[in-house]
Amino acid sequence: MPRTLAFQDIQVPVPGFGAMGLSQGYGPADDATSMKTLKHTLDIGCTFWDTAVVYGKGHNETLLGQFIKENNCRNKLFIASKCGFPIEPQPGADPNAPLAMIPTNKPEHIASYIEQTRERLGSYPDLYYLHRMDPSTPLKDSIGALQKLKEQGKTKYIGLSECGPETLRQACAIAHIDALQIEYSPWFTDHEQSGLIATAKELGVTIIAFSPLGKGVLTGSVRSTADFKEGDVRNTIPRFDKEHLPANLKLVDAFVSLAKKKGCTPAQLSLAWVMAQGAIPIPGTKTSARVDENFAARDVVLTAEEETEIRKLIEDAKPAGNRYSDFHMKLVGL
Repeated sequence: MPRTLAFQDIQVPVPGFGAMGLSQGYGPADDATSMKTLKHTLDIGCTFWDTAVVYGKGHNETLLGQFIKENNCRNKLFIASKCGFPIEPQPGADPNAPLAMIPTNKPEHIASYIEQTRERLGSYPDLYYLHRMDPSTPLKDSIGALQKLKEQGKTKYIGLSECGPETLRQACAIAHIDALQIEYSPWFTDHEQSGLIATAKELGVTIIAFSPLGKGVLTGSVRSTADFKEGDVRNTIPRFDKEHLPANLKLVDAFVSLAKKKGCTPAQLSLAWVMAQGAIPIPGTKTSARVDENFAARDVVLTAEEETEIRKLIEDAKPAGNRYSDFHMKLVGL
């Protein structure tokens, strides 16, 4: 029986799959290889998939839509996507320049982008998030616009990503928020201290964990910045720079040791820990082999003693350096 976790009124197989890397973030990707990875992911029963409009400026949704069409598999998948970052060049801007990552939650953006998402996917998204919060748009307007999508049948569930606990509480007073997507892993547990996770659980909001492997570091394969290719987002993240990474690898080394004793990989141990906290992890990868490794984490059951040991490792580690660049840090926790 596949291992599942509750997502509101349904059960979904876990771990899920984050598709961002098939379009951006971790060096170049090849569509033909990506299609094979998606097919393998579907075939093994890993069917809770995550994408976003901004990933590859629409490429990621288009890729998933093409896969769904070619394999006639929409009814086998749970697809989550996100709006909130404009992907059109701003007036007067160089169309080839990097996107200005300034979020907007305006109702007209939400109404327009759900239609673009549906067109690229060739179907509806099961879950539609605001990718980041836009303080300039009143919550009653943005959450009201999300709720309207639900009422119109354009999505089944709505969610927020990387907001603050008070924002989540206020949003839930306007409409039920089904999902909260946050970074969460043994490498990053700040949302426990901020009260965001506790608030979500109190309000009945399902927690979806992105970067549950610490952007790959908890696989044990990252030892220095030299491991990153050009175009890898980790080159811009302080937690991975030469100043901070050596000390931060202490937690990784402890996980490698504990996983060896457990008879699993450090990635599987990390995913098992996230699932044990009641969160649905969505690890991303470009290869079928990693999909297999990640999905097998469902078979790793932690004892109470192991959970206690992992918690102590996390508390003792205190990773140094921000998880995003200074600019992107300003977009979280709002």
